[in-house]
Amino acid sequence: MEENSEQIQDVLHVSGMYKNWFLDYASYVILERSVPLIEDGLKPVQRRILHSLKELDDGRYHKVANVIGHTMKYHPHGDASIGDAMVQIGQKNLLLDMQGNWGNTMTGDRAAASRYIEVRLSKFALDVVYNPKITKWNASYDGRGKEPVSLPIKFPLLLAQGVEGIAVGLSTKILPHNFIELIDASIKVLKGVKPRIMPDFPSGGMADFSAYNDGKRGGKVRVRAKISIEDKKTLKITELPFATTTTTLINSIIKANEKGKIKIKKIEDNTSENVEILVHLPVGISPDKTIDALYSFTDCEISISPLGCVIEEDKPRFIGVSEMLQVSTQHTLDLLKAELKVNLKELQEKWHFSSLEKIFIENRIYRDIEECETWESVLEAIHKGLKPHIKHLLRGVTDEDVVRLTEIKIKRISKFDSIKADEDIVKLEEQIDEIKHHLNNLVDYAVDYFKNIKKKYGEGRERKTEIKTFDNIVAAKVVAKNQKLYVNREEGFIGTTMRKDEFVCECSDIDDIIVFRKDGKMMVTKVDKKTFVGKDILHVAIFKKKDERTTYNMIYKDTGSGKSFMKRFHVTSITRDKEYELAKGSKPQVVYFTANPNGEAEVVTVHLRALQKLKKLRFDIDFSELAIKGRGAGGNLVSKNPIKRIELKEGGVSTLSARKIWYDDKVMRLNVDGIGTFLGEFQADDKILVVRQDGTCQLIGFELSTRFTDDMVIIEKWKKKHPISAIYYDGSKERYFVKRFLLETSDKVVGFISENERSHLELVSTEEFPVVEIIYKKEKGKDRKIEQINLSEFIAIKGISAQGNKLTNNKINEINLLKTKRLSVQEKKEEDTEEVIVEKQKDFLEKNEKKKESIETKKIVIDENSTDNQFKLEL
Repeated sequence: MEENSEQIQDVLHVSGMYKNWFLDYASYVILERSVPLIEDGLKPVQRRILHSLKELDDGRYHKVANVIGHTMKYHPHGDASIGDAMVQIGQKNLLLDMQGNWGNTMTGDRAAASRYIEVRLSKFALDVVYNPKITKWNASYDGRGKEPVSLPIKFPLLLAQGVEGIAVGLSTKILPHNFIELIDASIKVLKGVKPRIMPDFPSGGMADFSAYNDGKRGGKVRVRAKISIEDKKTLKITELPFATTTTTLINSIIKANEKGKIKIKKIEDNTSENVEILVHLPVGISPDKTIDALYSFTDCEISISPLGCVIEEDKPRFIGVSEMLQVSTQHTLDLLKAELKVNLKELQEKWHFSSLEKIFIENRIYRDIEECETWESVLEAIHKGLKPHIKHLLRGVTDEDVVRLTEIKIKRISKFDSIKADEDIVKLEEQIDEIKHHLNNLVDYAVDYFKNIKKKYGEGRERKTEIKTFDNIVAAKVVAKNQKLYVNREEGFIGTTMRKDEFVCECSDIDDIIVFRKDGKMMVTKVDKKTFVGKDILHVAIFKKKDERTTYNMIYKDTGSGKSFMKRFHVTSITRDKEYELAKGSKPQVVYFTANPNGEAEVVTVHLRALQKLKKLRFDIDFSELAIKGRGAGGNLVSKNPIKRIELKEGGVSTLSARKIWYDDKVMRLNVDGIGTFLGEFQADDKILVVRQDGTCQLIGFELSTRFTDDMVIIEKWKKKHPISAIYYDGSKERYFVKRFLLETSDKVVGFISENERSHLELVSTEEFPVVEIIYKKEKGKDRKIEQINLSEFIAIKGISAQGNKLTNNKINEINLLKTKRLSVQEKKEEDTEEVIVEKQKDFLEKNEKKKESIETKKIVIDENSTDNQFKLEL
């Protein structure tokens, strides 16, 4: 019985078997399949491919199918995984030299079959990846061969190539970085400086790394395609987001168009060597808004979440790219040290044997073995002959050394040149001293190594992805209006399918709708096919969040007390589908309501019902005299008596101040949040002046959706009467010209320099009295001539198409715009004028302050003693 119970205890439950097997499987996948080793930055399949290529290397191309077959000696997971991994390595254009069709990462085209394409190791791989003398080896899976534990790669390959892998219970996603920047960053690490590196994608595009978080968990990278405006009806996409192809990008644009998110006419794919996708727009569609919509609703913008996970000491570890770079740089330093030590030992052994050989031959020790009859006696005789001469050797003489001496051929002994042997030994000693110097100055040696790699292989590997800070695009502001909104005011329904009812406006399927009712309540709800929002609807519109310009004017009556109140308010933020009470009292009713998109304030006439005591049955209300308050405010009293009707007397004008606009050069967009350069306060008809480096200018509205380019030399509020002064070089006449002109009110792009391909804009200013400094080229034997010119006196204001006046016949070295200074014929007069102006300004300010103190704020007050309860104006 006891034996049976012991046997039962040894039985393993099925659940335990699954647990152990799963852990074994998960560990195997993590360590042997999906996650790279931090030392060389390679997954096992990649390392085995590179090892196989080195074994096959004879300088010629090999069929990929043969390489796959050879790699299967080390990687027992099928030919497909090996072939796909090899194509991925090859498409990164760093380690492999390829021949044939290896696919296209831009279009997503696959590589040709492995029997049709060929490969060999690149020169970079041969220089950087291999050194069998310092490589650690393991037996292959079947024990028939040996494979490297890790390759001695002296370069941050993991960060250069990037990697993505999904294991069991964890994953890794390390983004690729720029070749040159990684080398520069490695040099900084060696010098003790902490570098900051950002990814660089082979597909180019633009990227915002503000939330990169050093590539750790929780980080995020936003990547955008590069889109330019060809003309008002055409957009051109020339660079793609990372891991996106032209096929997937075009499909996402087509789907967005089908869903009504964007409106496009047609799309053309002209991609060959370079990406070129043309998006044609219908008439009347804004290119700027369409670009924003493409970023919002298509793969023109993608978000990538990096996750730095590597294998270190047979365990997965989550680290950032900065630490990866430091580990890689230290590992490279260790490998270079190991290589130097190996080389030093080899040179010392070579020096040792060369010295032994010289002693052996010059002292004719080989004659001492003529009488020896046994092998042991031969070795003993040589040892005895060498003993008086080995004091200066680096180490003692071993039997192996003696055996090598016995293998020297008679021909070499007979032709031995003592002088040449001494020269060879001196050269070896110089090489040994050089390696010792490198070992003593290892950091400098490593810096020179990285610089040599950069010089040798860095050409053509400049950064492709532009680092930018992206603005946050509000989808509701750029989505195409793909629906029509209808309302049934009496029954209280709104929706997009109620075509028999009253049409309100065009909207999109992601818009919010704001609704005001006669009972003084308001709500905001998502647009839908048909939604009940309450009966007796007064006003329906698309709701704009944080809208501080749309102002609502309202008069309502309290049914219980009979009093009437008026209020002005904004609606900036709400909770969706929640009812808000705008009117106070018992069963309030709205008797007058207007929505004013630009803060307009009208004048209305209020008619009261005839009562015996009332003397005045009609009076006017000017909403501009009423302060704008919160939507929950009760409002000001209009009358204690019942209102008969309200009539509009006079249309309102905006009571809001001009809109303050800033330009943020980081995202190249306008904003009202105070970010960037303040452009000014803008009224409805104001424009922004843009002057570009190519000699063109344009007047643009101040819509926040407008996109600007980085070739602007001037962006400011347009002052109609201020001329533009420009100095340009005319390529056809090979002379500099000056012109001053006023820009007409037009949104067209206008050129103001000659069209010759060698013509270029040298200087431009919108100052009223611009002064330039001209530095002429130095003539032999003369001092360099410098001249100052007031452009306002040099040339009169002419038309924009005028050529202008020739600046000078002399050769110019440099032209600079000086700080603005009013120059007249006599400087004395100008200084006196300025003093007078300053005095006048002081007098004006003093008078203005006194005037302010004497003026009291205008107030609207209710006269409680009045019989008709009307307003009186108090100053």
